[in-house]
Formats: sequence, structure tokens, C-alpha cells
Amino acid sequence: MLTLALPKGRLAEESIELMLERGWLSGRPDPDSKELIYKDPKGKVRILLVRSQDVATYVEQNSADAGIVGWDVLLEGGYDLLLPLDLLIGKCRLSVAGPKGWSLSSGERKVRVATKYPNIAKDFFLKKGINCEIIKLYGSIELAPLVGLSDCIVDLVSTGGTLRANNLEEVEIIMESTARLVFNRSALYTKRAEVGEFLESFALTEKQL
Repeated sequence: MLTLALPKGRLAEESIELMLERGWLSGRPDPDSKELIYKDPKGKVRILLVRSQDVATYVEQNSADAGIVGWDVLLEGGYDLLLPLDLLIGKCRLSVAGPKGWSLSSGERKVRVATKYPNIAKDFFLKKGINCEIIKLYGSIELAPLVGLSDCIVDLVSTGGTLRANNLEEVEIIMESTARLVFNRSALYTKRAEVGEFLESFALTEKQL
């Protein structure tokens, strides 16, 4: 049995749909259940439902054999994981956003940036030659420029609805992100047959990096 870590929320739903199509699940976990571990009756996979930022850690530390995690999270964390395959789900983009009219050339001597992605954000602004102060937050990123905590934000954008609702707009896209299937190193040796079968079942959507 493979243990697979999935991020809670929309990406978990898309991942489960994909696994149903590929025959790895016989049914959906109960959406009303509070249980964080789901064992499929087929006995082929066990699912751990965790925060999106924690998926890669569970896999890297061998608490899960594999995981489905956003490319943005993988780049931010620099995890030691193998075989990142693009599953072409969970599409979004990591962008710089700010109040309407704000731009990267607005003239601040030091740009204050609120984000959950300090490493990616810092690298982006440094490559632009822009001096920045990173303010790390864990939620409600859009609030930061509204109350003067930051000049702009770096955050994931899907439809842009949350930005518009808070009078913010995208300034520049840093990167596109989709969900990747990753494995820890030991799973390739201790569960070689299961890993091989799992990868083969995703052959139609595989996009090797």
C-alpha cells in the first residue's frame, strides 16, 4: 500500500478525481468526515490530508511515500524529493499584486512585500534590482497593503476575485504553478513495484521535468 499526502481543499478534490480515473481509489473519502487518514477499501493507497505547505515535508521525512503538491511550494522549500511529474491540475500563478495604480517602479526606496513565499519573492525582487523588505505572513495576505503593513504582496492567484474584492490588482506574474507528483527516495527502493505501477497509471498526463 502506498501512502500519499494530499493538500486539503480544491487540489485534494482534483487529485482524488484523477486517482479515481486511474483506478487507485474505489470511491471518494467522506467529505463530512473529520478523519485525516483515509484507507481505500481496495487496499492500494492510504491518503493523508494535510496543509498544502506540509505535503512535501511529510514525503521528505518518509511519513508518506508520495505526495501531490504545488510547484510553488516545491520551489519555495527546496525539498529533497524525486520524480516531480506535472499532473496538469491545480493551475494557478504566483504574482506580485498591489493597490490599484501601484507598480514596481512606483519609487519606494525599499519595497515592503507581504508573502507566504519569502524565498521566491526575495529572489524575484533582487533580480529586478529592487531593494525589498520581506514580511512573512501565513494567511490573509491581501490585508497587508490595505492597512499599511506592506506596499505589495506576492501570492497565488487563480481567478483574481479575492484581489478585486480588496481593491488590489496583479502587477506582474512571477511564475505559473501546477500540481506535481513527488516521491521520497526510500519509496523507490522499498516499494518499487507499487511506485512503478503508480507512475505507469499516470503515463497519459506525465510531463517529466
